[in-house]
Amino acid sequence: MNDFLNDADSPLTDEQKSRLSETLNLLDTKQLHWLGAKLAAPQEAVPASTGGKKLTILYGSQTGNAEGLAEATAESARGKGFEATAVCMSDYNVSKLKKEQNVFVVCSTHGEGEPPDTAIEFHEFVHGKRAPKMAGINFSVLALGDTSYEFYCKTGADFDEQFEKLGGTRVAERVDCDLDYDDPAAAWIEDALKKLETAVGGSGGTAVVTTPAAASTSQYNKKNPFPAEVLESILLNGRGSDKETLHIEISLEDSGLVYEPGDAIGVYPTNAPHIVNETIELLSLAPDSQVQIGDDSASLLEALSHRLEITILTKPLIAKYAQASGATVDLLSDDKKELLKEYIEGRDIRDLIKDYPPKELSAQALADCLRKLPARLYSIASSLEAHPDEVHLTVGVVRYQLEDGEERGGLCSTYLSDRLDEDAKVPVYVDKNKNFKLPGDGDTPMIMIGPGTGIAPFRAFIEEREAAGSQGANWLLFGDQHFDTDFLYQAEWLKYHKNGLLDQIDVAFSRDQDEKIYVQHRMLEKSQTFYKWLEEGAYVYVCGDESRMAHDVHTALIEIVQKEGGKSEDEAAAYVKQLQKDKRYQRDVY
Repeated sequence: MNDFLNDADSPLTDEQKSRLSETLNLLDTKQLHWLGAKLAAPQEAVPASTGGKKLTILYGSQTGNAEGLAEATAESARGKGFEATAVCMSDYNVSKLKKEQNVFVVCSTHGEGEPPDTAIEFHEFVHGKRAPKMAGINFSVLALGDTSYEFYCKTGADFDEQFEKLGGTRVAERVDCDLDYDDPAAAWIEDALKKLETAVGGSGGTAVVTTPAAASTSQYNKKNPFPAEVLESILLNGRGSDKETLHIEISLEDSGLVYEPGDAIGVYPTNAPHIVNETIELLSLAPDSQVQIGDDSASLLEALSHRLEITILTKPLIAKYAQASGATVDLLSDDKKELLKEYIEGRDIRDLIKDYPPKELSAQALADCLRKLPARLYSIASSLEAHPDEVHLTVGVVRYQLEDGEERGGLCSTYLSDRLDEDAKVPVYVDKNKNFKLPGDGDTPMIMIGPGTGIAPFRAFIEEREAAGSQGANWLLFGDQHFDTDFLYQAEWLKYHKNGLLDQIDVAFSRDQDEKIYVQHRMLEKSQTFYKWLEEGAYVYVCGDESRMAHDVHTALIEIVQKEGGKSEDEAAAYVKQLQKDKRYQRDVY
């Protein structure tokens, strides 16, 4: 078997041939096959030395947007001659930070100003006593957020300020991006790399800045959504329920769009005609007035119907409106934060115009106050393996009343439930989420915790495991208001339980008894079993409301580990943190 060592073209020395022959003679057939496969596998190229042009892009991402932008930044940087690497903050060895030359940060803000799960540990590190001095290290930050939240882009701002405090050199100003982040992110990539190149010296030419969507195999993406047909819409709640939850099936035929369980579908809604018309009438504007939106122009009617956000008030919008209209708006001072928060809840642009009438406001000035209409994301509730050319959504329809009794509703949920004509096409795209994925090994057990519409991705998970013939144990914890009317997909879950695919199911219906019971209570009741599953390698998934449910589930998880593992509170918290780092504890919360 060692005849090849005597090949006349062998570049090996006699000593090397002898040692290799001795080693090969010690290996059995299985070991030789393994070694051969490893040697035959493509080897990662060793990057050429680039002197001082090494760049590390650290990203913190909840749904994958920041990750995609970090990878796009790395690709553009390589085009300029940088040795660039994009690294998730949860995978980054923090001891390397003080040795870095150039660091870019791309990070989203989660919930009310919190770091995304993948950034928590690194955020704590750079703000802690062990944070290194960063003198001589160049940095820049791209922050992602949503202006409808009070602490817009706070995590990115935290990193930006702290890196400066640690002595780092800011080579390009931080850019804060709203939901429509593509253009400002591309501008930041180009500007930050250009300034970094100047700072380190040398020129590698002009790199093409691409957004993550450009890598899609389909022609349809966030900027070019697919006009999809709605195949079916089914009310999931029983008669008498206080909720309205729809199961919506959408055709992806001929789109080329593909998805995995854990991904989301972005839906571009249309603003309700009565809101659009009333807004135009309140300002006495002409519906056919032409307005400029970026590089495009459209009539005011078209812009307010399909292009601009008019149903959500934010502090930046109100500030722009006050300046453009000359209206006296007494909500923007620092001492009015709570009043502002209370005012914007449930109100839209019509309320702002009525409550704070403008002295003047042209069609273009109105358009300039408003942000582009962002897509609404829904967790996918189906497996492509089980439903080829289709995607299923679980949509909770939002309806509410103002103090005067006026009926209002959520923009996208009422668009899907009330305003779709029979032949209407819904603009959609796939939003990848690399941080909420099934275990790579189908034999791995998993625990799924999803109250209300948080059940959606777990329907996809279980369908995928059934289609793949996976043998891993599955446990579902589901909660809602009433068993009789709100047990979403009840027949399917009971079928899976009966055929053995779903090993365990625990439900919590909060209003079926005097004392409210939620999923975290079921976790604590089964704490011994829960911990046993963890010790056996189970993955834990949580989907649903971030502000209360996800926080309470997280607290319960630590309590279970502390109690059943015989650990201190700090040890239990560290255990859970390690689960997150190992991607065995994943959350899709909103």
